[in-house]
Amino acid sequence: MRSSFFGNLDQDRLPDHFALQNSKMLRVRLGGEVLARQGAMVAFQGQMDFDYEGAGSVGRFLKKMVSGEGAPLMRVRGQGVIFFADNATDVHLFYLEDEALTVNGTNLLAFDPQLTWDIQRVQGAGVATGGLFNTTLKGTGWVAVTAHGAPVLLDTSQAPTFADGQSAVCWSAGLHVGVNRTMKAGAMIGRGSGEALQLAFQGEGFVLVQASEGPIVPQSG
Repeated sequence: MRSSFFGNLDQDRLPDHFALQNSKMLRVRLGGEVLARQGAMVAFQGQMDFDYEGAGSVGRFLKKMVSGEGAPLMRVRGQGVIFFADNATDVHLFYLEDEALTVNGTNLLAFDPQLTWDIQRVQGAGVATGGLFNTTLKGTGWVAVTAHGAPVLLDTSQAPTFADGQSAVCWSAGLHVGVNRTMKAGAMIGRGSGEALQLAFQGEGFVLVQASEGPIVPQSG
C-alpha cells in the first residue's frame, strides 16, 4: 500500500489520474469512470455524465439499509478533469496494490471503479451503535479519503490501539476490530465522561485517526 503517510507515494511510478490539486481538493483526470461521494463534485472541464450508484447486490443493499453506512455514491463517466472536495476537509490518497482498506463511510471521497467494495460490521457492535459499519475496498487502484484536521497514523502492532468510532478515518482491512467499553458503573450516576465506547484494533497494520469526531449534526428542535 502506498501513501504519503508511509513515505512511498512516488506518483511518477503510479497511475497519475488521481492527484491532489491542493490539500483540500482532489483532481481526477478522467478517461473512463470514477466512483465518488454524491455531491462531492465542485468543478469539471470536459464532458461528464453523473449517475447514482446503487448498492450493486441485494446483500449490500440490505446492509446499507440497516447500517445507514456511508454517503450515497455516484458514478461519473466522461473525458476531462473533475475536482472533488468535501466541506474543505483535508484529502489524503492511498494506492492499493492488490490490497484492502477499510474506510469510515463518512470519510470516503472517491475511488477507482475497478476496486470492489462491501459494507462490514464491527464485531460486537449492535445495530443501534452509530459509526460501527464501514466500507472495505479491495483490489488495485486509488482511494481518496477526507479527514478533519491533521490526522495521526498509529501503528497497531506497537501497542493495544483504540479510537473513537467517528474519529477513525481508515485502517488496514486485515486488522481484528472490536468494541472496547470503558463505561464504569459509577458513570451511570451523575456526569460521565462521554467516552464510553471505542473501536479496538489488534494485529499488524495501521489506523488513521482524524483530529475531530466529524462535523456537528444540528439537533432538530
